[in-house]
Amino acid sequence: MRLLIKGATIVNEGKALKGSIVIEDDCISGILNENETPRGRFDDVVDATGCFVLPGIIDDHVHFREPGLTAKADIESESRAAIYGGVTTFFDMPNTVPQTTTLEALEQKFAAAARESHANYSFFFGATNTNADLFGRLDVHRIPGIKLFMGSSTGNMLVDREEALDKIFATAPVPVMAHCEDTGIINDNMRKAKELYGDDPDVIHHPEIRSEEACYRSTEQAVRLAKRHGARLHVAHVTTARELSLFEPWTDAMPKITAEAVIAHLYFADKDYNRLGTLIKCNPAVKTTADREALRRALTDGRIAVVGTDHAPHLPADKQGGCCRAASGMPMIQFSLAAMLELVDGGVLTIGRVVELMCHRPARLFDVRDRGFIRQGYKADLAVVRPESPWTVTEYCIQSKCGWSPMAGHTFNWRVEHTFCNGRHVLDNGRFDASYRGEEVSFR
Repeated sequence: MRLLIKGATIVNEGKALKGSIVIEDDCISGILNENETPRGRFDDVVDATGCFVLPGIIDDHVHFREPGLTAKADIESESRAAIYGGVTTFFDMPNTVPQTTTLEALEQKFAAAARESHANYSFFFGATNTNADLFGRLDVHRIPGIKLFMGSSTGNMLVDREEALDKIFATAPVPVMAHCEDTGIINDNMRKAKELYGDDPDVIHHPEIRSEEACYRSTEQAVRLAKRHGARLHVAHVTTARELSLFEPWTDAMPKITAEAVIAHLYFADKDYNRLGTLIKCNPAVKTTADREALRRALTDGRIAVVGTDHAPHLPADKQGGCCRAASGMPMIQFSLAAMLELVDGGVLTIGRVVELMCHRPARLFDVRDRGFIRQGYKADLAVVRPESPWTVTEYCIQSKCGWSPMAGHTFNWRVEHTFCNGRHVLDNGRFDASYRGEEVSFR
């Protein structure tokens, strides 16, 4: 197959070039400026005049719930939602049933994705107090990293033994991606909240329970351990201005200790609990407006290295209740790119910085092979987006299996018109190629 995307503005590696992209089979074979004429015959021509072409988004942090929790979501449904959102690659987390803490469980996930995923995929291996001896048997060319829950909200994956933490940071052959919240502080805050507000405190108290101190204390410990052992540490979903003081700005040399922000904490603030309630309950909690604004500034000053989603679907019934009963997590992958482009319209950052945070840096941080950039010879993973094309999120357009989103009723100004995955035109102006299956990602 030979495809042509013409007339768009190509955003890549700090530049915006008006021109065309030639795709042959699964790779980019040519990048032409507007004065160059594409040569030869094409099986498909996409007129992208007025659009921007970006590298396909790499989401470094999703929970697709398979295996074991597939009433909420599964690899097929959530990878479909990803494609609708311009996300062509995802890295899935290990807190499934069974947990991805054995080599057998890891292989089962790869097999399921090969059968079901519409996007490219890989899986984090989960750390426990006792499984660091398995790290030496991991194929580092197949996985992005090791997920460490230093404050666990799901299952029994909390790693809280000092000797286990030391061993994990000392022996991990790939980046350690850490969920950082201090469980002792959270438990003490919950006890106090119940004394004041009853057995299931209202969700407005969620950021008081999963507090700034709980986040900072745990993140500081993770940074200290990583420095002690010279490990590569990537802190997931940073939520507070105070935590940002622990990170150095991203440079071309790429720091060994990096931070991720996710859409929920960049988009919402504590005032939104009054409007959206438990729909925006997640761990760590959505915090103050001041924290959100600090995170937004850090997108540009380099202390936030990448932006992911922490996409975590639950059934609507699971979201009922307050701080105790309502499940934490929300489905965001379909709307992550549109939400970030809304921040571009608001002057928070540039479209080039969006590409840096959601495409280039995830590829560099995890050593992804031949993805994340628009380069000749790289895989043709591309998102074509149109500005000034308003659309409103309704239950009918939500692709996630759970069927809801905190974005419901919101009107976005940017629309994902086309998504190409390995050269395949998987999303074409709302028409979805359900037959397509993505590829396992390879790491250098």
